Amino acid sequence: MAEITASMVKELRERTGAGMMECKKALTENNGDIQAAADWLRKTGLAKADKKANRVAAEGRIAMAQAAGKAVLVEINSETDFVAKDANFLAFTEEVAKTALDSGAQDAEALKAAKMGAGTVDEARQGLVAKVGENVQVRRVARMESAGNTIGAYVHGGRIGVLVEVKGGNEELARGLAMHVAAMNPPYISPAHVPADFVAREKEIALAQVKDSGKPAEILEKMISGKIAKTLAEISLTGQPYVLDTNVTVEAALKAAGGAEVLSFVRLAVGEGIEKQADDFHAEVMKQAGLA
Repeated sequence: MAEITASMVKELRERTGAGMMECKKALTENNGDIQAAADWLRKTGLAKADKKANRVAAEGRIAMAQAAGKAVLVEINSETDFVAKDANFLAFTEEVAKTALDSGAQDAEALKAAKMGAGTVDEARQGLVAKVGENVQVRRVARMESAGNTIGAYVHGGRIGVLVEVKGGNEELARGLAMHVAAMNPPYISPAHVPADFVAREKEIALAQVKDSGKPAEILEKMISGKIAKTLAEISLTGQPYVLDTNVTVEAALKAAGGAEVLSFVRLAVGEGIEKQADDFHAEVMKQAGLA
């Protein structure tokens, strides 16, 4: 009997979309022959997701689960927005988010192997693929835990999810800040968190813009400093106008809440970073008509 290695199981999973235990069993039944194991999975109906596994899944939903001191976001993708609104898909995402919270899974691979119902998350995913007829993928997990601070969690329309850890303040403030991050998508917490190379590059650009103005050096320095400060405020959470009260900045809102401080945040948006296939319907029709 050939030794069944983890890399063999991984390769078979990627080829067939079947669960880890099913792949291991298939390899055992076929003496480590990956092609024979893949055929065996198809014959036994465990590789129903096989032909769909390579199709781009860039739609989907961000699901959230929260309990005292911890919260998770999970991105689960489908091929179309239609399936993303399907009752079966929605129920699956809610159950996966709860499983992520309870299991302590730190990433998608650990979550897919986590126990859910009578099997694993990935086995349930395969069942959903067979039911909805589309590629479905558990893509990302974001987790935040804190014993002494407040965690704000917010999901907007199932498309954007945010977790924020706040020292001081209260749950209302933390949720409001999560809403702000969802709406404004600031790259950094404060100007102090902006990388030095970014600041240096902005200074170089600002200098190039004003160097021929004919103004004295001290005036140019003030102009450049002002431009940099404005830019850093625009890309920092604390420098932006607070979406729940645009008359004040987030920094002012934090001070008004007794000097609260944002320690970290994470923001997930459905499909970000996935290259979507652009359908050329004209070319497709021409091809089917034999004119291309």
